[in-house]
Amino acid sequence: MNPTQTRAGLREWLGLAVLALPTLLLALDITVLHLAVPHLSAALAPSSTQLLWTIDIYAFMIAGFLVTMGTLGDRIGRRRLLLIGATAFGAASALAAYATSPEMLIAARTLLGIAGATLMPSTLSLISNMFRDPQQRGLAIGVWATMFSAGIAVGPVVGGVLLEHFWWGSVLLLGVPVMVVLLVAAPFLLPEFRSPGGRLDLPSVLLSLAAMLPATYGIKETAKHGLGAVPLAALAVGVLAGVVFVRRQRRLPDPLLDLALFRERRFTGALVLLLFGTAVIGGSYLFVNQYLQMVEGLSPLRTGLWLLPAAVALVATSMAAPVVVRRVAAGPVLAVTLVVMTAGFLVLTQAGPAGGLAPVVTGMVLAYAGIGPLLALGTDLVVGAAPPERAGAASAVSETSTEIGGAIGIAVLGSVGTALYRAAMASEVPAGTPASDGLAGAVASGLGDAVLVPAREAFTSGLVTAAWICAAVTLALAVVALTTLRDAPEPVTADA
Repeated sequence: MNPTQTRAGLREWLGLAVLALPTLLLALDITVLHLAVPHLSAALAPSSTQLLWTIDIYAFMIAGFLVTMGTLGDRIGRRRLLLIGATAFGAASALAAYATSPEMLIAARTLLGIAGATLMPSTLSLISNMFRDPQQRGLAIGVWATMFSAGIAVGPVVGGVLLEHFWWGSVLLLGVPVMVVLLVAAPFLLPEFRSPGGRLDLPSVLLSLAAMLPATYGIKETAKHGLGAVPLAALAVGVLAGVVFVRRQRRLPDPLLDLALFRERRFTGALVLLLFGTAVIGGSYLFVNQYLQMVEGLSPLRTGLWLLPAAVALVATSMAAPVVVRRVAAGPVLAVTLVVMTAGFLVLTQAGPAGGLAPVVTGMVLAYAGIGPLLALGTDLVVGAAPPERAGAASAVSETSTEIGGAIGIAVLGSVGTALYRAAMASEVPAGTPASDGLAGAVASGLGDAVLVPAREAFTSGLVTAAWICAAVTLALAVVALTTLRDAPEPVTADA
């Protein structure tokens, strides 16, 4: 094939700018909600379980529906699905912003997650179609990952400004104007693409949901309360449905998920790195946001500004990584960046209940500098392994890995922190009171330093423990990168 026929032109690059909008928004939606946790807690008074579900349910719904939506986009048209999702996302954002109870907010976040599942695979699969040249595609996905990073960078600052002047729900209204711009520009700049495959297999859709949702619920509840009858039953249902789902995909001539993709070592290795890399970042981000606001006493705006250097490091490394791998294999590059992440989490373990600003900010800068190349290169490896007609499904698998990783990281590390906090506060305040449930409750209780001092110490102990866990995970991931990606200087494409 003539390379000049596969290289993208001006329209494709302008289309990439349009595709960056939902990516930017999804990152904004994650970061601003973390920032709004203290205000949300004061306004709606959710329990610690409700608060975790408010944060988790969005990512769980995205993870549960991504595979279905990725394949649905391949069938009905990727641009069409993108526009449908954008409309639903804008409406659900408004509903969440004006929620009057924890239950209403959780329901709105559930709808946001389902709508978000239509956006994410559509953007990546369209990039795969628009940029067929391997180097251009790598750069385009690097830009895509950078926009996600930019959302993390801008989110705390924009969210901080909004929270300084408006109510907590204002940060969720950011999705409305972004979706309006996308709906206006996409029909002119984005091509439509649909694969010649058959109809969507409804039993496979139901089986994928039956596998993903109960399994993630079981993991969350086990991490929070330990092994019990209900979490074990949920895990068993998820595993059983997953086994039936896999067996059905092997028999179908046109499966919902092409299992042949997992035979590629680099594809599977990249998924593992994305899963656990986003898990440690998601979990640590939850702790750091609360630490800066409720232990260091910073305002939301100042919290966002102190987190800005970490996000800038993420943007810089996301852009640099696709250039570096033109000369060096992806495995060694990712191994080095994961070691940098490990160093960042080790610095984070030095945080204390007072005067911990320097190690927290420095640790997050190093951790974010490491996750940037992983997001860019890992995503390119996964998407580039699939033929064009399966790009939507491959994009969905990549995004499922990152979304479920972030959700599990928040659930598991958040639950570890909650357990340590409750154990430490058992002798300080009566069980069942807000101050015994979490640091947000202690801050809102107005009981003074007699409660706040031990509460901040208990929360910081949970942060340090989580940082040690993250350091161990990222060090193990560096070994995985070296063993699975050592001979992968660039992704394998369908053209190759």
